[in-house]
Amino acid sequence: MTTAKDLHGDPHVERYLETNGEDGYHWRNGTKILILFTKGRKSGEERSHALIFEDWNDDAHLVVASKGGTDAPPAWFLNLQDDPTAEIQIKGDRFPVRARVATDEEKPEMWAKMTAAWPDYDDYQSKTDRVIPVVVLERA
Repeated sequence: MTTAKDLHGDPHVERYLETNGEDGYHWRNGTKILILFTKGRKSGEERSHALIFEDWNDDAHLVVASKGGTDAPPAWFLNLQDDPTAEIQIKGDRFPVRARVATDEEKPEMWAKMTAAWPDYDDYQSKTDRVIPVVVLERA
């Protein structure tokens, strides 16, 4: 049987949503996944993305806009730059958030938390001159 640990992109999102995260919340190497819902900056249509996350506090969660270390940021990040209002789903709980990029003061501690969860983020940063942002998703 295929589980969400074997899936990426849309198939992972679909499986997560079908099961309220029962299959898909826990992913590879102990990571946790949320689903980010943004509005396409060109299409205006809802877009959904399965992203590794860490809790920052009771009302904020962290994600990294890495796109595997490519020079271009992920589309979801560009969507949030255009409109920082979004929704996230963690397991069966879907709620509105406002996105912002971690400040220079916040980022070192937040980056350390995210690389503890997914060490490849350091490798991704070494592949590009683009500064990979940590995005803070604060409950709205």
